Amino acid sequence: MAAVEQRNIQRNGRQGGLGRLFVDHPRALGMSWAAHGIGAVRIGAELIGAGLAAIVHAAVPGMFTDTAGRTVARIYDHIQQRKAGAANPDDWPDYEI
Repeated sequence: MAAVEQRNIQRNGRQGGLGRLFVDHPRALGMSWAAHGIGAVRIGAELIGAGLAAIVHAAVPGMFTDTAGRTVARIYDHIQQRKAGAANPDDWPDYEI
């Protein structure tokens, strides 16, 4: 079980409920529910755009030749910068691309 999840269970005294669904994860990252939601929507929209560009690129190889790759790299860099500046960087998940 992840350290964050164990800490959340200890703090809440349970492994379920609305806290687990809505606030435990953002709090573990040092974020509010709203800030986490805004960031997740922004990243999700960027990924949808990158996916659409990749689909167009599949049909027309001369278009969007590096859009998806640049988008993923930019998002990765953004997450790594947020993690480095976080109050609790060890609680953030590790990603490798």
